[in-house]
Amino acid sequence: MRLVYLFCALLSFQLMAGSLSWQKKADLLVPVQEIYPAVFQGEIYVAGGLSSELPKQQGQMTDAVQIYNAKTNTWRYGPALPEGRHHGQLVAVKEQLFLFGGFIQANGGNWSASADVLKLDLQQQRWLKVASLPQPLSETVSWVLEGRVHLLSGRSPVSEANAQWQDQADVAIHWVFDPDSLIITTAPAVPQAKNSAAAVVYEGKGYLLGGRQVQAGNKADVHSFDAKNQQWQALASMPEAQAGLAAAVLNGKLWALGGEFFQQGGGVFHKVWAYSFTGQRWQQQGDMPTPRHGLGAVVLDNSIYLIGGATAVGLKQTSAVVEQLMVQ
Repeated sequence: MRLVYLFCALLSFQLMAGSLSWQKKADLLVPVQEIYPAVFQGEIYVAGGLSSELPKQQGQMTDAVQIYNAKTNTWRYGPALPEGRHHGQLVAVKEQLFLFGGFIQANGGNWSASADVLKLDLQQQRWLKVASLPQPLSETVSWVLEGRVHLLSGRSPVSEANAQWQDQADVAIHWVFDPDSLIITTAPAVPQAKNSAAAVVYEGKGYLLGGRQVQAGNKADVHSFDAKNQQWQALASMPEAQAGLAAAVLNGKLWALGGEFFQQGGGVFHKVWAYSFTGQRWQQQGDMPTPRHGLGAVVLDNSIYLIGGATAVGLKQTSAVVEQLMVQ
């Protein structure tokens, strides 16, 4: 019986792990971190970003929009943003591309949170401001549920001061943006105020994982949200408390990758974690070829693309690396 049990356990692990393969793709044109890419019209878009490789006089941020075509494995520039911007939330919904909030150069600083809602006008090939958030918001994450954009958690100014990172505080914001009416409504708040989390959608539900509370450090919490009954539910926590991570859903599993920590001098997470929705548990699935934080993750052609980020904690060693993760 013991042998049978061990065999079943090994088979369960193999089914969970599957077979992973990594492939390096063409580098970004501009190395960037603190990005939230989106798949739009079959291509990957990266809008703005922060970089240790960019000049300090421009706030080490860029207005560049970089577009990746997976068929040709090439990057090209798209219509630039109105100004340099980082930590802006890029979202494709209903054949439209929007950018929400983020940090810009304003008020004498490089970390002025923006309330802008920008939209890419395909005819004019430029970004237009189409709405404003109820208050400036950055380091937020998002879902698209039932054709609407949910903005979750992040950081927002605590007073009139809005120029430096320390002018902001963690928030439990949960806003819903209608891309047709451009109206923003409020939904049940995130269970805890935090920033630098990750968010995915699976079978009509939203999942929010990880993140950071400035006073308390990284979080391992995972919560799901059911838009139909407007309720949050706590799930199995992540094995490691991670912030500045990326996440994606592929082959019926939730994948969590990268992030940074600041204890004992700080560092970057290297383990790849997968959460089984059916088994409701986490399992390590090897290591990232290039561990980094502040990276983006999107699913395209039945694989996960990991984009940019930084290989050292903070604003250091910003990377142009793009890697494709395939799961058999």
